[in-house]
Amino acid sequence: MHKLIALTYLCNMLNKGLMVLCLLVAYSLQAQNKKYEFRAAWVASVVNIDYPSVNLKGANSDVLKTEFIRILDMHKSLGMNAVIVQVRPAADAFYPSQYEPWSEYLTGKQGRPPVPYFDPLAFMVAETHRRGMEFHAWCNPYRAVFDVSKSSLSASHITKVKPSWFIKYNGDSRTTKYFDPGNPEVWNYITNVMKDIVSRYDVDALHFDDYFYPYKNAKKDFADSKTFKKFNRGLQKDDWRRSNVDSIICKISKAVKEAKPLCKFGVSPFGIWRNVRQDSINGSNTNGSSCYDDLYADVLLWSKNKWIDYVAPQLYWEIGHPKADFVTLLNWWNAHTNGIHLYIGQAIYRASENSAGWRNKPTELLDQINLMRANENTKGSIYFSSKSFEKNPNGWIDSLKNNYYRSAALVPSMPWLYNTKANTPVVNNKFLNNSLELAIKKVDSYNNETKQYVIYVMPADKINFENNDNIFEIVPIEETNYKLNFSDLAENLTAIKVAVTAINKGNVESVPTSLYSFIKKNGKWVAAP
Repeated sequence: MHKLIALTYLCNMLNKGLMVLCLLVAYSLQAQNKKYEFRAAWVASVVNIDYPSVNLKGANSDVLKTEFIRILDMHKSLGMNAVIVQVRPAADAFYPSQYEPWSEYLTGKQGRPPVPYFDPLAFMVAETHRRGMEFHAWCNPYRAVFDVSKSSLSASHITKVKPSWFIKYNGDSRTTKYFDPGNPEVWNYITNVMKDIVSRYDVDALHFDDYFYPYKNAKKDFADSKTFKKFNRGLQKDDWRRSNVDSIICKISKAVKEAKPLCKFGVSPFGIWRNVRQDSINGSNTNGSSCYDDLYADVLLWSKNKWIDYVAPQLYWEIGHPKADFVTLLNWWNAHTNGIHLYIGQAIYRASENSAGWRNKPTELLDQINLMRANENTKGSIYFSSKSFEKNPNGWIDSLKNNYYRSAALVPSMPWLYNTKANTPVVNNKFLNNSLELAIKKVDSYNNETKQYVIYVMPADKINFENNDNIFEIVPIEETNYKLNFSDLAENLTAIKVAVTAINKGNVESVPTSLYSFIKKNGKWVAAP
C-alpha cells in the first residue's frame, strides 16, 4: 500500500485530533506536480449559475462571447487544461439542434436564437482549443424542466411534443419534470441527442453529472409504476430502475464511440457509491445517500464494462466529516477505478458556506490536492463551480496559480482509446533579437492527428521531458510561428535546451525534436554550438 494511503487510513482509525499531524507528515510525502494531470472546472448554465451570468441572459451575442472568453482566460491563467461546460441543461440547447430548442438560460426565452445569430457551442469549442484546453460537453440526460412553475417552454419542447414520456417529481424546493428512464423510446431519443452533439462538434468528451433518477424525497416516490408494469422485464423495481440507467449508459457509450472513437465519455456521480451497511464487501465506511441505492446509478458496473472512460465522484465533504470523510472516500474510489481514469470533484464553492468543516479550515482544498496527488489512480480534479474562482476564497486561487498549478500539465491519455505516439513535428528555428522564432509544421498521418504542441525549456544540465517544470508552454496547432522570448526565462538560468513535441487527439505525446542549445554570455543569450 502506498505510504500516504496507509498513513491516511491510520489517521481515520485514530482520534480525529491527530488529523493535522497526519497531514503535516503527508506534505512530506506528497507527490510533486504531475506532468499528466486533469485540471478542470465545471461551467454551469442551468439557472445561470456560471454562464452566462444571470444579468447577461439574453444579451447581445458579442457580450456572450466576451464573457465566455473571460472565463476561459481566467482558468487558463490558473493552469487549468479543461473546462466542462453545460450545453444541455434541461432538454434545451446551447447550440442549434434538430431535437431541442434554444435554451432559456442562454437567450432569456426558450426557442429564441442568439442575436446576432451564432453557434455558441462551436464558438466555445474553438476558443477552448485555441488555448490548448479540452472542452467537455456537459449534458443532463433526464432533466427536462428544471422548475415547472418558472421555466418558459417553447411549443417545440419535447415535453409538449411527447408528454407521455415525462414524470413530475416534487423535490425539496421545486417541481421538476423528468424523462421517464424506464421508457425505451426515451433511451433512443436521448442517445440520438448525444450522438448529434458528438458528431457535429469537435468536443473532447461527453459528460454527465449526478442526476439520473431524482434525489429521493422521503414523502413521495417517483411515479413510474405504469412504466414498471409495462416494461419490468421480470425484475424487482429497484433492479429494474438500475437496469434502465445501465441501458442508456451502454447505448450512449456505443453511439459516442461509433460517431467519434477518440471522444471520451465521463460521469460525475454522487460521491458515495454504497455504504458499508448496504454492501459489507464493496461499500465505503460512510453513512449517507448512495448513487447505487438512491439514484439507481451502478457506476462500478459502468467502469467494469468500460462503458465510461472516466469517473469524477463529487467528494464535496471535508477531511474528517463524520458521515462522509473525504479521505475515506478518496481511498475508496482510488481502489475501485476498474482501470478507467479517476478525477475528483472538489467543492471550491464550500469556502463561502458557514459550516464548521470549511470555515475553520482555510487549507482544506489544498490538503485535499496533496492527498489526491499521492494516490496512484487519481488523475486530477474538477472544481465546482467556475464563478467560485472569481472571489479567490481563502487565497486558494493564488495557491493554485503560484504553487500547485504553477507548471503546466498535460491531459492524461487513455490507452484503451488510443496508444500511438504523435508524429514529431518539423521545426525550423531562427534566433534573433534575444528571441527564438520557431516555425512549426505538424506531421499528420492516417488516424494520427496533431492537436497541440509542447514547448520545452530546460536547464542544459538537467534534460528531463518528464518534469513538467520544464514545460514552458502548451500551444495550439494554429500557432505555427511561435516566438520564445528569452527575457521571459528565469533569471538564474545560464544554459538551456529547447525542444518541441506534438500531442495528438488521443493525448499521446511524440518523440521530441532535436535539442536547440543556448547560453548566456555577458548578460545576453547566444546560440551554443
